[in-house]
Amino acid sequence: MAELGLSVTEAARRAQIIGATIGVIADLGYRKATFAKIKERAGLSSTRMISYHFTTKAGLMQAVLSTVVETKNEFLKERTGGGVDPADRPGYLRAHIETSIAFLRAYPECVRVLTEMAAHADDADGWAMTKVLVDDMRVHGLARQLKQGQAEGAFGDFTPEVMAMSIAQAVDGVAAAFAGDPSLDLEQYGREVADTFVKATAP
Repeated sequence: MAELGLSVTEAARRAQIIGATIGVIADLGYRKATFAKIKERAGLSSTRMISYHFTTKAGLMQAVLSTVVETKNEFLKERTGGGVDPADRPGYLRAHIETSIAFLRAYPECVRVLTEMAAHADDADGWAMTKVLVDDMRVHGLARQLKQGQAEGAFGDFTPEVMAMSIAQAVDGVAAAFAGDPSLDLEQYGREVADTFVKATAP
């Protein structure tokens, strides 16, 4: 937060509001995540404190989505020890899939927030870049990795966007199954889904 010129207290307050917003969206859904509900969850004295730090709903949603994306990126680093080389295309693909599935249990609120924000990306008062960022994280970023891997000979012949979408939908399927049965062995699911797509993309 130093680059934003915030004091320690201001940075802590911003983080408190972002955390409360994530909790409200996860529990009540995007449409019910009003400043009043966020104020109540964060224990603030007034909604003006939210406006002070984020000005508008769009500003708040930008911060929330950026926080969730960063949380997922950090989760990948922690699970792999920071050791996944993007140049190892099959290794990166496996890590992407296994991490996306493990993330379902580790950060269920963040998963719910991503789902809700994607479903309401057309909110006129929300952040205009929401759909772009969510789509890039779910599909387009991976499609670029797949295309680059094809150029390097690490992957076979397929349409990168179609394969990336198939992977995203497979992860969504695991998420739906996990919602119905929280006892699912997500580590096994992650390995087997990763095995399937590593084989499907092989030269």
